[in-house]
Amino acid sequence: MTDRMDKSTQKLTNEATEKKMSRRDFTRNALAAGGALLASAHDSRGAEQTPPGGASSAGAGAAGLSNSTGSAGGLTDVEGIEVGHFTDSRRPTGCTVVLCEKGAVAGVDVRGGAPGTRETDLLNPVNTVQQIFGVVLSGGSAFGLDTASGVMRYLDEKGIGFQVGPIVVPIVPAAILFDLNVGDPKIRPTADSGYAACRAASSGPVAEGNVGAGAGATIGKLFGLQYAMKSGLGTASLRAGSTGLIVAALAAVNAGGDVYRPQTGELLAGARAADGKSLSSTIARIRAGERVLASESDPRNTTLAVVATNARLTKVQVTKVAQMAQDGLARAINPVHTPFDGDTVFALATGTLVAGVDAGAVGALAAEAVAEAIVRAVLRATGIPGYPSYGDLHATSGARS
Repeated sequence: MTDRMDKSTQKLTNEATEKKMSRRDFTRNALAAGGALLASAHDSRGAEQTPPGGASSAGAGAAGLSNSTGSAGGLTDVEGIEVGHFTDSRRPTGCTVVLCEKGAVAGVDVRGGAPGTRETDLLNPVNTVQQIFGVVLSGGSAFGLDTASGVMRYLDEKGIGFQVGPIVVPIVPAAILFDLNVGDPKIRPTADSGYAACRAASSGPVAEGNVGAGAGATIGKLFGLQYAMKSGLGTASLRAGSTGLIVAALAAVNAGGDVYRPQTGELLAGARAADGKSLSSTIARIRAGERVLASESDPRNTTLAVVATNARLTKVQVTKVAQMAQDGLARAINPVHTPFDGDTVFALATGTLVAGVDAGAVGALAAEAVAEAIVRAVLRATGIPGYPSYGDLHATSGARS
């Protein structure tokens, strides 16, 4: 196997030299060439409160990422995963629930300086509980953490959870983003919202855009909300050749920075210029000296993601996958992981793939899937008053990619 991998790698190296292949293209092709060697053996629907406008990912090509490992799809491509949204009709906010009722080994990585989370300490590999049964991403800032109680109630009614003698305790980590600046801040997701999202959950295609945790998401806020844009929720999945390995991601993008297409470096959405009709690169303005001497930002930003795979991984391995998946944020968002972000990535391994896989390859694919999900989140978003979307700014340039 090692000789075959060495030959495949050498062939790709030669091709990269001859064609002046970019580093990212080389990495992607290397994953595709090694896909066959990875094995060591062998309609999410919204709750009733969801308004129209969340485009389904079913059959939709992922923006700008088409490669030999396969793309498009969503988190529910992983067997054993269900996704449900609750979207509040009174203002743009909501929550998204990822259910794994048969249990999944889980890990988490928190990089932002202003996180809002629940039950993340429990995911530390040194701690006792090995499996979780759901994850909640929610708007509403810290108030939104209450949604996890509704998910626990739903699972408790079904007798699903961690067995403690005769008692079953559902394990449901959660993370929140700040969307209280969009509409009435007194309206925020509750335990009932989490319960409703569970009832709406299915293994079908996942709705994207202004739904669930992405309903009130905005981006490009480091120079003021008056220059921000609408973002949302996106999802994507990757298949590693014919190995049977699937790695998928779902992201609610509420970043302070801008969103780029990783394959080309194109600035897609983020801080707008003074005319409100064009983009103004946040990092370019920082390099020019803006916001360097003082900061007036506060914790209004966060990108939340859930990665899922059918690989059979240990708690240590899936934690490493969550860490590597954070690279997807860094590829698609700039700046990211700032003191004003609560960037959090959960990783779930359902273990339905019998063949053993390399955790590093899973992590590499996880980063790719997260970056793609982030791009889809901004492309599928719909503008709201004061926060135009990618589609609004590109309305005269044709259909979205």
